[in-house]
Amino acid sequence: MKYSKATNYALHSMVHLAMESDREAVRVEDLASRQHLSPSYLSKILTKLSKAGLITSTPGVNGGYQLLGSPDSCSFLDIIQAVEGQEAMLNCTMTHENTHHHECLIENAISEAEVKMQEVLAQKTIGDILKEVHARH
Repeated sequence: MKYSKATNYALHSMVHLAMESDREAVRVEDLASRQHLSPSYLSKILTKLSKAGLITSTPGVNGGYQLLGSPDSCSFLDIIQAVEGQEAMLNCTMTHENTHHHECLIENAISEAEVKMQEVLAQKTIGDILKEVHARH
């Protein structure tokens, strides 16, 4: 599982959308301004989230984006996979002739850690972040 700047922006955008969930759709320009991004770059990220069924877009002058479903049903893992896909963090391309199965023990170790990380990210939701934000105010 990869993590890029796009993942960071997607996670923050989802929190902003969740905070505005009881209001009208949030314009891409407003989300981009909050994160100091170009609207066209953020629009590409939001399109991925929309295709994954995590948000919806409303066209038109008053259009924008809204969270689909509850913030408690949207996990960090859902968002990361929508933006980055499900590619492993490490895909070893080296030939390992010293092992019986020609497998990479380093790749295996990272894959094992990645499974544990995915389990944690699947349990952490946007709703959890909202609760922490509200507790601080």
